[in-house]
Amino acid sequence: MSGAALGIEIVVVFFLALFLLHRYGDFRKQQRMVLFGTLLAWYLCFLIVFILPLDVSTTIYKQCKIDHEEHASVPTSLPSNHTAANTSVTPTKSVPKPCYKPWSYIPDGIMPVFWRVVYWTSQCLTWLLLPFMQSYARSGGFSITGKIKTALIENAIYYGTYLLIFGSLLIYVAVHPQWHLSWYELQTIGITAANTWGLFLLVLLLGYGLVEIPRSYWNASRHGHLLIKTYFKASKLMTEKADAEENLEDVMEEVRKVSESIKYNHPLRKYIDTILRKCPVDYQEKMGRNMDDYEDFDDKQNTYPSEKSLVKLHKQVIYAVQRHNRTRVQWQILLQQAIHLEDVAKNETSSAHQFVHSFPSSEPAGWFSRYVYTPTAEWYWECFLKCWFYRLLSVVLTLFSVAVVWSECTFFSTRPVLSLFAVFIQLAERDYNYLYIEMACFVTIFFLCTCVYSTVFRIRVFNYYYLASHHQTDAYSLQFSGMLFCRLTPPLCLNFLGLIHMDSAISHQQKEQTAYTSIMGSMRVLSFIANGFYIYYPMLIVILCIATYFSLGTRCLNLLGFQQFVGDSEMTSDLIDEGKELIRRGNQQGSTESLDYSAEPQKSGFGASLFRILTNLHHKQKNKLLNSTDFQSGSPLKTKSNRFHVGLVMRHHSPVR
Repeated sequence: MSGAALGIEIVVVFFLALFLLHRYGDFRKQQRMVLFGTLLAWYLCFLIVFILPLDVSTTIYKQCKIDHEEHASVPTSLPSNHTAANTSVTPTKSVPKPCYKPWSYIPDGIMPVFWRVVYWTSQCLTWLLLPFMQSYARSGGFSITGKIKTALIENAIYYGTYLLIFGSLLIYVAVHPQWHLSWYELQTIGITAANTWGLFLLVLLLGYGLVEIPRSYWNASRHGHLLIKTYFKASKLMTEKADAEENLEDVMEEVRKVSESIKYNHPLRKYIDTILRKCPVDYQEKMGRNMDDYEDFDDKQNTYPSEKSLVKLHKQVIYAVQRHNRTRVQWQILLQQAIHLEDVAKNETSSAHQFVHSFPSSEPAGWFSRYVYTPTAEWYWECFLKCWFYRLLSVVLTLFSVAVVWSECTFFSTRPVLSLFAVFIQLAERDYNYLYIEMACFVTIFFLCTCVYSTVFRIRVFNYYYLASHHQTDAYSLQFSGMLFCRLTPPLCLNFLGLIHMDSAISHQQKEQTAYTSIMGSMRVLSFIANGFYIYYPMLIVILCIATYFSLGTRCLNLLGFQQFVGDSEMTSDLIDEGKELIRRGNQQGSTESLDYSAEPQKSGFGASLFRILTNLHHKQKNKLLNSTDFQSGSPLKTKSNRFHVGLVMRHHSPVR
């Protein structure tokens, strides 16, 4: 089995990364370079997570062999001048247990090369290639040369900063001969700097995830709370959806004007055609009908847009269309979730103990639904068992989080060993239970990654970075996630090795090092980081966990005007009532009968009835909620005079309080 486990995991992890990329990205529409860069970044990060447990078990086996060699080198025969009395009191060294090769043993020389390739490739991606590809993907250029030029200009400061820091470091070393830093030590300093930045961000994300992950499962067991929060999300999402539709119409209006001014025989017409291909189908058809007339551009003294302005317009079209599609899909998904939760609330009081759906699926039931997941089984799961399963899972995850927090605060103590994960690994190491060691390492790393990555997937900064499933994530967000994963995974795994006392820079023990630790170099080159920052900074995780538990960040954002789900807020109650009404009207429109995530929006649908919904809502502080957002019809290419401008309507027709 030598090396077989490594080969199997390399293949399995590749398909896992490919599956996730297919779920979040769009293989048909997005550029091949973007997909390849994101796939490679995710793949390398997942490899570190899955292969590190094999490295740990192999290292423990090597340490066992070293212990046997040291024991064998100790002379067992006594000098001839020793007496029998002396022999009786001579201390004897315990014979170590025989070493058993782990089933996943990796031969010598493979792991160091493997980790160097994985680590340095991921670092080149996150610091050099992905930032360039990110700018390339969101560029509005019409040629490869134009996109490359734009990307280089945008990253000039980014790359220049790296060169300045690296050059300053070389000059500093050159003028201080007493340092005598070799290339290996300079490399270690660079790795340490990258890991320090990653650890700084890692603790922030981990402090949030360690509390929020268990709490989210506990809240998921409370159907009433989950339904109310879904209403709140629906109200906020509809505001964003309407804003995205407004923005799309504004951009399409600009495209229409430019398209009408530049006719077929104009040199810039090819750029207009490229922009039109990025527009929704309905807009393309509408603007195509307006272009039936043929006019010579030389016959008119019109002012035509420049190529630079068309590049800017192209970039705006890409962003507006992607944002509109994302909010539309998210609204459909949220509507489906709300209807399911309402069905659960209705069925909980059913005496027939059979789950009844408000909108039964039009597709014929499969064998699983007919024989296994019957309406009766579905009722017991949804209305009874599921909540208890989530509560039990929440308790288990809470205990895991407490163990992580305790170990993060005590992993520097080696005598006595206070880190719980180090205790568990050392107990298994005595019996050479490699399967338990690998499973314990994988589960721990997987839990840490879940806390960190789930927080990353929830980050939302000015709508520029958002990971949405059902192929709705744009290229910029995909590449940003790849960059962040490549920066977080190495320090996360290095922190894990510190938790189990397999990093000599922290444990200060002369033991065999993992191949992963060996490529990181000796932290003693920068002792103030190894003995200070790496040890004491993770203790801040306690403060972050307390702040997350009491929702201090949410309350601060709410005070600053960013509406968050706060149970004791009057504004939250208003948004919940509004979301409930939106969901009710959505049910009446039958919006969930067919959920097609890839279809283009129709000219008449739920968006067209939104005006009638909002004008009938009579809630407190409605003007305050809606004056900043314009809700308009979903019909494409309406003129500004023909739009439904609810912000104006609500000012002329104030709601009854």
